[in-house]
Amino acid sequence: MDLSSYQAGQYERQLEYRSFVPTPIHHAWIIADPQVSDLLSRADRALGALNAFSQLVPDIDFFITMYVAKEATQSSRIEGTQTNIEDAFKDLDDLSPEDKDDWTEVQNYIRAINHAITSLERLPFSNRLLRETHAILMEGVRGETKRPGEFRISQNWIGVSLKDAVFVPPHHERVPDLMSDLEKFLHDQELRVPPLIRIAVAHYQFETIHPFLDGNGRLGRLMISLYLASEELLSKPSLYLSDYFERNKTVYVDSMMAVREGNHLREWLIFFLHGVEETAQLSIGVFRAILALKEHIEREVLPHFSHRRQGNVQALMRLLYKRPVVDVKYVTKMLATTTNTATSLIGDLVRHGVLVEMTGQRRNRLFAFARYLELFARRPSE
Repeated sequence: MDLSSYQAGQYERQLEYRSFVPTPIHHAWIIADPQVSDLLSRADRALGALNAFSQLVPDIDFFITMYVAKEATQSSRIEGTQTNIEDAFKDLDDLSPEDKDDWTEVQNYIRAINHAITSLERLPFSNRLLRETHAILMEGVRGETKRPGEFRISQNWIGVSLKDAVFVPPHHERVPDLMSDLEKFLHDQELRVPPLIRIAVAHYQFETIHPFLDGNGRLGRLMISLYLASEELLSKPSLYLSDYFERNKTVYVDSMMAVREGNHLREWLIFFLHGVEETAQLSIGVFRAILALKEHIEREVLPHFSHRRQGNVQALMRLLYKRPVVDVKYVTKMLATTTNTATSLIGDLVRHGVLVEMTGQRRNRLFAFARYLELFARRPSE
């Protein structure tokens, strides 16, 4: 089917409302639009460049932890939470009571990503994997009573009420068949649909089906990264689109509604592919900046530490690339050293500008690897 003839679906009358039934997507697709084809080519090149660059970065798994944390905070922010990337690395006891629920949702997202990526070693990208991941997302947070890990068996909606909903997804009886169709579309290699087109269409379709009672937005964005990893387009999970979606939230939401209301799938694909290209290029820039910062510290800071202290300070730096917010107790435990040694190491890194004390307190102080955190907080124009 050509994009120009795409029909998104139709509304279906229920007892007191209408629900939207999307058209199945498991069929051949012809991408003949010049602008979409050009953007697809550019996005593929950017993704390939990111994959190649990520394989050259030493100790990349330390830095991937930061990408996962950023994805968790930005994806949750779209849903209304206020946790920032620094908070994601704090312990629960370091947070004010009003921030703890948001923090827990972000921690669940981090656990869900890590679980799903690991699970791809034993499971294909599938509805089963999505359900397992959803169960982790919903554990112990708002929505934990809404059938975590199970497709819905009642009607849901987007908006303040069913009567005044902005959008009403398909009736729950249609969800199993629609999700089966989506799964088949992603795996049917005979269709010869480019992977980025597949996941762009599948993300829209997932959000339109809204198969769970809660958590659809977060899981729908996470499935993009899972699919890229499952198809081995990225050897490391280093591309996440939630930051792009959050910065362009109005366009993101409106683009999907425009598909449902006016069959504007072409415009959605353009928005999505532009996001892949931009995000891949930004990720390469962040990797370059990380390597430059790492080289600066190794050349200008670490030589100030005595030979006897080199083992500990290098171990602490490796720790900071993975967890850039620490306290004395945590460093003492992770380095298996004394409180005095941990305090001294942290104090020297503060004096050299590597760490910054972030609480202003005399007790229970937290220290941030501020310049490293800033690399992940930059906007494209910065």
